[in-house]
Amino acid sequence: MIVTLTTNPSVDRTVTLAGELQRGAVLRAASVTAQAGGKGVNISRAAVAARVPTIAVLPAAKDDPFVVELLRDGIDCRPERPAGDIRVNLTLTEPDGTTTKVNTPGAVVAPDDLDRLAAAVKQRCRQARWLVLAGSLPPGAPDDWYAQLVGDLADTDAKIAVDTSGAPLAALASGLERHAPTLMKPNGEELASLTGADADAIEADPIAAARAAALLVDQGVEAVLATLGGTGAVLVTGEGAWHATPPPTTVVSTVGAGDSSLFGYLLGDLRGASPAERLRLAVAYGSAAAGLPGTTIPTPLHVRPELVEVRELTVSPAPAQN
Repeated sequence: MIVTLTTNPSVDRTVTLAGELQRGAVLRAASVTAQAGGKGVNISRAAVAARVPTIAVLPAAKDDPFVVELLRDGIDCRPERPAGDIRVNLTLTEPDGTTTKVNTPGAVVAPDDLDRLAAAVKQRCRQARWLVLAGSLPPGAPDDWYAQLVGDLADTDAKIAVDTSGAPLAALASGLERHAPTLMKPNGEELASLTGADADAIEADPIAAARAAALLVDQGVEAVLATLGGTGAVLVTGEGAWHATPPPTTVVSTVGAGDSSLFGYLLGDLRGASPAERLRLAVAYGSAAAGLPGTTIPTPLHVRPELVEVRELTVSPAPAQN
């Protein structure tokens, strides 16, 4: 069972452009789609497609069309009373796969709103193998809310994965020696911001990415899955480090690729796979998502793990700075 928490869900509206994005111009759209989304929701979608039991916890009215859509799609959705309307995020996708996102902030929350979500998650954790805390925090939430929740859930049996960015990610990282999640999934830029490494070097060099990820493992995180775009992904655990190279992929949209990668890793763990095989499945899912339009989440039929190359890395400490 995978329980997901999406504190700031969104209606993801994707506009596929007929040509390149040009500032100040009148542009033509080839298509427009909309889907109930958010990082945790996307992971629950992937779980349903793979026939993995999942529960999606999120703030929404029970009769909101957002919830109705999730239930229609077979997602066991547990909505908690929201602070306001669900936000709308806009994605502009160019023919070559270049993606521009405009994310709105969402409704301002009060402590009671966050308490309801925390209580709902604690209740569902009793039956979960994994709890995923995913996405941005809504306005009004303290930056360390995810970090606090990880600490509050320390006595549960569920493994905890966190995929966030910005100030919430920094707050989580600052408290790792007290309460660390089982898994963190930064991208290259996020990993650089946490470790002081160079973002370009991390994106281009798997060894640099693994060395940076190992700093988080040294602070108590069991596994760090760092997604590196076209370079693939790196996984670092206490057992070692691995790099996976994606198969050739015609990129259509990168929206949801990171979420799909995280699900692939969780699926591998649920199957009892080795770290290298978990990474293989993560990259296979991420690549499949990048080859699909809009926010389409891949099904197992889209995923080709046999085309993903995985190699073990030997990671030495970073050279001392003069």
